[in-house]
Amino acid sequence: MTRILKVGMVQQSCGTDIAANISKLESNIRDCASKGAQLVVLQELHNSVYFCQTEEAAICDLAEPIPGPSTERFGALARELGIVLVLSLFERRAPGLYHNTAVVLEKDGTIAGKYRKMHIPDDPCFYEKFYFTPGDLGFSPVHTSVGELGVLVCWDQWYPEAARLMALNGAELLIYPTAIGGVGTDSKEEQQIQRQAWQLVQRGHSVANGLPVITVNRVGHEDDPSGNTIGLDFWGYSFATGPQGEILAQFSTDSEENKVVEIDLDRTEYVRRGWPFLRDRRIDAYGPILDRFGK
Repeated sequence: MTRILKVGMVQQSCGTDIAANISKLESNIRDCASKGAQLVVLQELHNSVYFCQTEEAAICDLAEPIPGPSTERFGALARELGIVLVLSLFERRAPGLYHNTAVVLEKDGTIAGKYRKMHIPDDPCFYEKFYFTPGDLGFSPVHTSVGELGVLVCWDQWYPEAARLMALNGAELLIYPTAIGGVGTDSKEEQQIQRQAWQLVQRGHSVANGLPVITVNRVGHEDDPSGNTIGLDFWGYSFATGPQGEILAQFSTDSEENKVVEIDLDRTEYVRRGWPFLRDRRIDAYGPILDRFGK
């Protein structure tokens, strides 16, 4: 019998009022559940604005422990609705030690597992290295009642190694909570090229590993609180693919939206039999991949 997983995807804008952001998230999660979603995925750092446009130590006050207030509140919602829920939180691990962490909540509201973002960018308007320590949990899928979830976060989506290791460790789908957008110094044409490249590389992970991909990005303009730039225009453009990179759901670039997409988890078996990339890997020859660069 074919296993169909209904995945809810929430693409929304965020403002400086955290309570309002969370209230809107809860409403959108309920909307997805009402449409039959068994799994709901939220965007990166969804409780607040994307605060990494500047480097400000006081912003670390936003960080919270895991378990903590967000896992308790969203856990109660997951339990009420009977859904698996993927969160993206600013984790306070210890005084002065923080992570960008995805948390997977089971249908009963408990924490099924978490993933700490491994690849941390440091670019204009994306100063994440100031806030986040690289993850130390490896690339291990989270076991849930709806399947093995290969959860990664945003900048991880550019790295085929991350997707491949999740696949080799048994992930049944790849999930990317995301916060990516255009920097004001780039032209509209350049931003469109970047956005297309961003989707294309993830579709490549889907094809290379024979896995569905779920990518949920935020949308809307967020000001740079320092006033040094004109801020970020988040791309939206959330999407879902099947295991050959085929687009199953596509969001707009400028609107808040919820969608529920049906994912055929059994199609991976069919696809991998026809395209046996894992069979033909030359694992005996890949040692140099651990070098920073070639000779």
